[in-house]
Amino acid sequence: MATNGQQKQNVSGLQIQGGAAVVAPAGAFQGAIPANALVVVPVTKPTDDLLTKLEEGPIVVTNDQMWELLGFNGPAVQVSDDQGRPIAIGLEDLLSGLEKHWNEDQNDLNRGRIFAQELLKHQRLARAEQVLTKLVAKGGTGDDWLALGICQLQQDKLDKAEGTLKGAANLLKQNPYPALHLARLYSKKGDMTAEDEHVEKALGLDAGCVDAWAYMFQSRRDRDGEDKAIEAIEERSKGQANAAPWVALQGFFANKEETRERAIGYAEKAVAANDADPIALLCLSALYGQAGQLEKVVEILGKHEPKMANNVHLANNYFEALFQTGQLDKVTRLLNALAGSNNKEVKQFAIQRSQLVAQFLQQQQQRLAAAAKA
Repeated sequence: MATNGQQKQNVSGLQIQGGAAVVAPAGAFQGAIPANALVVVPVTKPTDDLLTKLEEGPIVVTNDQMWELLGFNGPAVQVSDDQGRPIAIGLEDLLSGLEKHWNEDQNDLNRGRIFAQELLKHQRLARAEQVLTKLVAKGGTGDDWLALGICQLQQDKLDKAEGTLKGAANLLKQNPYPALHLARLYSKKGDMTAEDEHVEKALGLDAGCVDAWAYMFQSRRDRDGEDKAIEAIEERSKGQANAAPWVALQGFFANKEETRERAIGYAEKAVAANDADPIALLCLSALYGQAGQLEKVVEILGKHEPKMANNVHLANNYFEALFQTGQLDKVTRLLNALAGSNNKEVKQFAIQRSQLVAQFLQQQQQRLAAAAKA
């Protein structure tokens, strides 16, 4: 089931444990590769040095050495080629290629943004700060200021980050994130009054900002304990038809089995506050799915099929619940409707799941035929 907006597939009934192992190509696992699986990749061109070491017995290598043996310059990352096909290259090759592209025309700010985004993604913060500083100096947008401020904050350059984030707030007057990151900054400075003021400012700009509610809960919990933090959320959200506070709260309890019932309770509050909110529906349906309450998934999502034409995660949760409870007539109607979606991701989902259902039905027919012969 998809959890909190991130699509993930369960491998039904597949448990790998004990002292035996299965060696199979990745394509053999149609749903997903199990989390506790070990990946075996053959080294096609071992070096003479490696062969010499192997003659002495098994050897241990670092992560960097492993990627080098597999022919990558740094950890492998997936990118798209000029025809949109996914390929894997080494991280260092990716970054050097993006840097070369940026240096060829530094007036093309989008080249710098793509380069900075990858640097941030892979925690190359010092280099990212240099690139983002150039973007800001060349007349960058408020988003460039915000990215630079976040980068400086991650490096604990608090005075620089404060000025940069205030500049971002002036440029992005309706965006809650400059205020939210300023709250983080004042927390690091130990100024709780300014921290609270900026959390409140973020919520005032966008009461539907889940990150702001989550930050408020976490901050109050660290100071006053969990019960007081929940009281603060309840008081601040009183009278609002707003799912965001409860979506934020469920996220703190959703990942542990012993607190999942609490997460379900908060997710139910989110849907009760606004049953048209797709994120609230997604969270609650995912939690019901994790708890094995598939009929409840069908019940809450069945009323929202039109939303699925533009939301592949809701479509996935509904499909999984219908399919696992054997409601194949509803599965067929759902996939037929989704196949006509204008959303490319939803349309592709419908095609792939239709193939899965067809394969399942074919296997069923073969089993019935074999049973009839027997």
